[in-house]
Amino acid sequence: MGALMKSVLLAFLAIVLALGLILFPEEAFQASLKGLDTWWRVVFPSLLPFFIISELLIGFGVVHFLGILLEPLMRPLFRVPGIGGFVWAMGMASGNPAGPKLAARMREERAISRMEAERLAAFTSSANPLFIFGAVAVGFFHNPRLGVLLAAAHYGANIAVGLIMRYYGTWEKGEKKGRPLPAKNPFRFLHEKRIEDGRPLGRLLGDAVVQSVQTLLMIGGFIIFFSVINRLLTVTHISGWAAKIAGTVFPLLSLDEDLSEPFISGLFEMTIGIQGISEKAAPLLDQAVVASFLLAFGGFSIQAQVSSILARSDIRFLPFFCARLLQGILASWLTVLLWRPVYEEASAIPAVARPFAEEQARWGHFLSEIGPPVTIIALSVYTFVFLKRSVRTND
Repeated sequence: MGALMKSVLLAFLAIVLALGLILFPEEAFQASLKGLDTWWRVVFPSLLPFFIISELLIGFGVVHFLGILLEPLMRPLFRVPGIGGFVWAMGMASGNPAGPKLAARMREERAISRMEAERLAAFTSSANPLFIFGAVAVGFFHNPRLGVLLAAAHYGANIAVGLIMRYYGTWEKGEKKGRPLPAKNPFRFLHEKRIEDGRPLGRLLGDAVVQSVQTLLMIGGFIIFFSVINRLLTVTHISGWAAKIAGTVFPLLSLDEDLSEPFISGLFEMTIGIQGISEKAAPLLDQAVVASFLLAFGGFSIQAQVSSILARSDIRFLPFFCARLLQGILASWLTVLLWRPVYEEASAIPAVARPFAEEQARWGHFLSEIGPPVTIIALSVYTFVFLKRSVRTND
């Protein structure tokens, strides 16, 4: 009966969504264009280099090289292998959903166990510094100093989740671990892994481009899809009803109830929600607390992307979702805790934060300018490589 009800519910939701598209075609079209513009201007060109480089580093054996070096750090702290340090660094540098994607990639290679992969995916999901400083602090709030507070709370909560998740799975007896890295010269091991891979540079680069673009096409589909859902929820006033419910809870948390409406939007699409928060006439501390939660939670759009990536392996999505809720709560709490020492009293921070944040903002503007041609060129290369390989396969 449970499976039957689930099928009926999913079919009902699909029908409701289809009716929404029929009843509000103009709003759905404009939302699709907005999501597409975000994807091809910012998301695609910003994530593509990291995805390609990650595939190359894996193929060249650099990941396993770093795994030997970082094993003494990652294993005691987070109960994951040393290669988790590479996943964590790349996830932090490139932003969502790079961390879970690389965790799934390591699982596919059997370099880590399922439990280790679930721990790793849980705390390597984060926003990148370019988004926090450039888009949020400077672009939305016009306050570079706020970027330091948000970044400290975000990455501090990220580390805290990793430390907490080390206890995840301890109740399972005989937990399996991934293949242990041999205690040998890391440079020799790097060489052995590259030889074991065996692909020439041209093939490796082609594979990296194809796999990266395919993942980014999937991410683009989710961004457009959730942009449409968010818009339909707004025009049908469902978001408004949900915001009224949240508005009764926010005062109990000492938060301005005017922030409930953008908070509901941010649960679906983080960027839209944070932008709405910055436009409200609410106390800045309240705005920062709610924005920190959304930055850590990521929104259902990012979580759907991660769910699709994890579904290709045996990694379960529920631990990731619970970790996002936990990181959101911790990030909000750290924002309150760090407000006075980091934002109000640290007089040296404006001098440090402003040049860094404004540099991030300039990079964001530059990226939005070159984003479309980079996306078009990359898609052209992907199409050429894909068609060439298809012809070879058919022959």
